[in-house]
Amino acid sequence: MTTQTTASLPALHTKLHGGRTLVIDSATDACSVALFENGVLAAGEFRLLGRGHAEALVPMISALPGRGKADHIVVALGPGSFTGVRVGLAAARALALAWGADLAGYSSLAMVAAAARDAHGAVPVGVAMTGGHGEWFVQGFDGNGDPSRPLASLRPGAAATDTPEDLVAGTQSEALVAARGHGTAMPAWPDARAFHLLPPGALLTDVRPLYGRAPDARLPGGAAPVPAA
Repeated sequence: MTTQTTASLPALHTKLHGGRTLVIDSATDACSVALFENGVLAAGEFRLLGRGHAEALVPMISALPGRGKADHIVVALGPGSFTGVRVGLAAARALALAWGADLAGYSSLAMVAAAARDAHGAVPVGVAMTGGHGEWFVQGFDGNGDPSRPLASLRPGAAATDTPEDLVAGTQSEALVAARGHGTAMPAWPDARAFHLLPPGALLTDVRPLYGRAPDARLPGGAAPVPAA
């Protein structure tokens, strides 16, 4: 896994909350789009698809006002479904090129943490999302929304042990809290319509996939290939 470059300048956050911003989130089983006008949600849609993101995403964007055309595009980079991440990123890059729009990204786990803070206040949040091969993607965030623990892909037992936050959000939050025996669970999916809840530090200028775990494929001889991100 390669560390992404965080957009540390508040100017980027301000820029993306001015004009029209299209937000695309297809990195998990959920698929959502949203159009913001000067930082205010103008329209959006959320679907829990499981599969079929490639067929659903473009029509969902086209159904937005002005067919979704925007000055800025922000896309979920994962971690999540390999196909879903690629579908969203390909659409975002193509539209940014066609419209001459700015492009930025964010972590799916940061979006879930932002929704949890909105619901429960400025408290630390642990996020637990379904990963691959029976593992969970987990990460901790402080009350300001900044990462307090790095992203990791862990087996459920290790994820429960390594998540100290009382509040846990995400698709595996109930399972993690049950395994741990204490805390509050908030089942949640990333949702593009909640983009305005992301803190400035959650925006990423290095718009590449966040896979969250090493690739499974092996080159001849057993060496792991260099991941794209």
